[in-house]
Amino acid sequence: MDKTSLTELAHEQLAAAREASSGRASVTVFGGREHDLRQTVVALARGRSLGEHESPGDASLQVLVGTVRLAAGEEVWEGSAGDYLVIPPHRHDLHADTDAVVLLTVATRA
Repeated sequence: MDKTSLTELAHEQLAAAREASSGRASVTVFGGREHDLRQTVVALARGRSLGEHESPGDASLQVLVGTVRLAAGEEVWEGSAGDYLVIPPHRHDLHADTDAVVLLTVATRA
């Protein structure tokens, strides 16, 4: 069994996001193309967004650090550290109201 500190990864990725011109950084914690599940730590510097994109399928995010807004059309969900949000099955955007880190979980059906 592998053990990973999400707290440490969150701090590392947030530092990388602050330095990146895109204002974001990520690392896959588990999974990939050959797995049915993918979990990725995604960090966004304050004020940055992922940009509107298609839903990856069944997916959720857990806010590890900071405050985010998940928007899909006219609907907006706010999340802060400790909150769990189900990602809607259509186009959406994730925006960081503060420096933020989320754990994105996607069922990939490899």
